[in-house]
Amino acid sequence: MGTIRTILAAALVSAATFASASLPARAETATAIFAGGCFWCIESDFEQVKGVTEVVSGYTGGTSDNPTYKNHVKAGHLEAVRITYDTEKTSYDKLLETFWRTVDPTDAGGQFCDRGNSYTTAVFVADDMERELAEASRMKAEEALGRKIVTPLRDAAAFYPAETYHQDYYKKNPARYKYYRWACGRNQQVEALWGEHAYQGVDGH
Repeated sequence: MGTIRTILAAALVSAATFASASLPARAETATAIFAGGCFWCIESDFEQVKGVTEVVSGYTGGTSDNPTYKNHVKAGHLEAVRITYDTEKTSYDKLLETFWRTVDPTDAGGQFCDRGNSYTTAVFVADDMERELAEASRMKAEEALGRKIVTPLRDAAAFYPAETYHQDYYKKNPARYKYYRWACGRNQQVEALWGEHAYQGVDGH
């Protein structure tokens, strides 16, 4: 009886080892946090970027915990997105290149029709490496644009996901979203600023 159990146990170990070896390696992911005005728009753009696996709209950079859409402005939070990406398919540097070209980084007062601090741009860096990459990327973007970029690089703070109705707003309310984006002049102004390089890396633009 003991011999049979030993054989069965060995068979199970062998099967488990084979199954484990057959499984594909898990993708390595990382996150980036960008503020670029209306989070509906930044979320929509980055969900069309190769290698991005998830984009969450939210609030960050302010002084309060658990902010909401109604009170985030008073506490100094910015509308932002948390981007999760597959590091084998894209990189932080590539995401930065796309970010600059989906916003107006020369505007310190907001973005397009949305004015005020909560709609200003920012790159929230998690560590020294991200800061170095962001600084170099900002410099390259300035050279390409030929104008001063005012987007600050800020230390990453707690990120608070926005209310459910804000997530994937462009999918849930496509007609309202498209009208808002058109009326706000976002695409028109980004294209006027960046020309043929506008929305670089965003599929469908």
